[in-house]
Amino acid sequence: MRAAVLLVLTAVLSVPFTMAAAETSEAPPVVSAMILEARRVPVISDLPGRIAATRRAHVRAQVSGVLQERVFEQGALVKEGEVLYRIDPKIFRVRVASAEAMLLRAKAVQANAHQHHQRQKELKARAVSSAANLDAAAAAAAQADADVALAEAGLEEAKINLGYTEIRAPITGIIGGALVTEGSLVSATDADQNLALIQQIDPVYADFTQSSAELLALKRAVAEGRLESPAAGQARVNLVFDDGSVYARPGKLLFASANVDETTGQVTLRAEFPNPHGNLLPGLYVRARIEQAVRDNTITIPQRSVIRTQDGTAQVYVISADDTVEARTVRLGAAVDGEWIVDAGLRTGERIVVDGVQKVQPGGKVVAEPWKPINGSASAFDSNPTPVVR
Repeated sequence: MRAAVLLVLTAVLSVPFTMAAAETSEAPPVVSAMILEARRVPVISDLPGRIAATRRAHVRAQVSGVLQERVFEQGALVKEGEVLYRIDPKIFRVRVASAEAMLLRAKAVQANAHQHHQRQKELKARAVSSAANLDAAAAAAAQADADVALAEAGLEEAKINLGYTEIRAPITGIIGGALVTEGSLVSATDADQNLALIQQIDPVYADFTQSSAELLALKRAVAEGRLESPAAGQARVNLVFDDGSVYARPGKLLFASANVDETTGQVTLRAEFPNPHGNLLPGLYVRARIEQAVRDNTITIPQRSVIRTQDGTAQVYVISADDTVEARTVRLGAAVDGEWIVDAGLRTGERIVVDGVQKVQPGGKVVAEPWKPINGSASAFDSNPTPVVR
């Protein structure tokens, strides 16, 4: 009898706990949700390319002679006008001295010619000399003036050639290895004889290629109003290295070539990047994310908010005003940096489930909390809207 009473009491006491557990299991799940907003999204083309120096200069001799000394350090930064090599200057100093002597001689002849011309003027005035003698004296004085000018030019040329015995850097940049050594005979007339190569690498160019068909499609979309063209000087470019890292300093797009390569059907685009630390070296292979257009009134959603049906159809959970969840089929566009471009299926102002989709059942209730991205919106440009990568 006592056992029966205990069994009844146990059953009665367990009823509240069973009901509480049922109520707990039926509580709406907590999810993270975001309100959709339309934004301007840059259309980004991901293109292959290589780094190139903005200025390249081959160091060559401007006078012929024997190299006496190499002054620069290979691989170092050299300034414009800095001495790189010295050619033996002895013969050029002799030529300067010879030109100076020729100038002194011409000036002496000039002085004598002008004195003779003056005397002929005086004699002609006293009718002692003929007009022919006066004319001859004037011509001799003029010829002496010309000889002085010629001697002065010869002296100036000799001094210039003497200055060319110091081979100087034509531009500021990084100089490569020495291509000749001391004791070598260099020639001013040999166009193929390079002494060194200087490259300016701050800033640097990045040359990329793009299919002419893609570029034409973008221009057509802009012309039809489906895309907007970025304002002049506002199209930015980011570099991506082989390991996926992004170069810290954005560049600017300079131009697209006016012709198409006949063999590849590609168009070349050039961008410019600051390179204060010399990390971008000529010939380096990179990829560029180039802003070529702007797509207006575009909705983007995190990729984690998308679910797939068995046939691969993309869906998202849309939260109604009374916190009821609806599975909505969407048409997705390009994907970039953890986000999808939504081409159709969603409207501005609607709420969607981002985190907690595995806890949601269509037609069920949810408790929606604002979604907070851990690292913010991932995009090619930190300060810009999410780009569309083509």
